[in-house]
Amino acid sequence: MNRTQTETFIHENFGGIAQDWPWEDTPEYTVFRHAGSRKWFALIANVKYQTLGIDSPGNVDFINLKCDPDLIETLVHEPGILPAYHMNKRHWVTLLLDDTCDADKIKSLIDLSYRLTML
Repeated sequence: MNRTQTETFIHENFGGIAQDWPWEDTPEYTVFRHAGSRKWFALIANVKYQTLGIDSPGNVDFINLKCDPDLIETLVHEPGILPAYHMNKRHWVTLLLDDTCDADKIKSLIDLSYRLTML
């Protein structure tokens, strides 16, 4: 899944959300929140691959998602899933939006993040 497909999936499958761009200096960073509580469940951003510790040229879109800490240890060994960039690595993961990570895995982890942040 790429960034556009991911954003479309979120809008089509999760009601009661708000999307915003909280940082003026990084307009390509967008946050998806529960409209009522304003809690984040997803952050989509773009950085250089090297920033994520990947030896590849250019930039990559990614999504940060809240995750069950017990799953993170296993997930980070799967293609396209990394310890969270710029978030709490015990509770969040980073998924590359460059077709490295399986689309069904991205969708299921978005759903999990949404449910984990509902409270």
